[in-house]
Amino acid sequence: MLIFKLLSALLDYPDDALLAELRREVAQAGSALTLVENLDEQGLLSAENHLGVAYVIDYLLDNEATVVQANYVQTFDLTPEHSLHLTHHIFGEEKTRGPALIDLTEYLKSYGYQHDEKELPDFLPLMLEFVSELAVDEARVFLGDAGKVLGVIADNLGKAASPYARLIGVVNQFGSLVKLAA
Repeated sequence: MLIFKLLSALLDYPDDALLAELRREVAQAGSALTLVENLDEQGLLSAENHLGVAYVIDYLLDNEATVVQANYVQTFDLTPEHSLHLTHHIFGEEKTRGPALIDLTEYLKSYGYQHDEKELPDFLPLMLEFVSELAVDEARVFLGDAGKVLGVIADNLGKAASPYARLIGVVNQFGSLVKLAA
């Protein structure tokens, strides 16, 4: 599911290599929206969600790299209520967070997924990279389990008028569809 690889990249730090790759891909596709539509080959997201993802791509490409990089750091690294480490929103820095991270690591390993050990397994871009390798139903269930936390992050980002709120909303909406079907 290439669309989740894109979401993972967009929620990770926007380094110069990512921004250059996005520029190339958008130029090749003709627009950010066309790129998003092309990567959603299975039609997993709504047209409204495609627009939201394209909006973030345009935001990243229409601003100076240093501006979007500083905004990313301010948004995600310096504002705890926006943290992309999902267990932080449940446990904070309590000792009980450790076992949850170990359980998540073991879960990822049970699928044969190996991640960079420098990154905690609850980092949303890493989790979306994992989701990109799952079947659609498994991806919905996996993200559905994180729905409450994703909703909180999306709300917090929305209150801060962050463009990233749209991306978290897209991820949350995809996972929430499993709850509607239950």
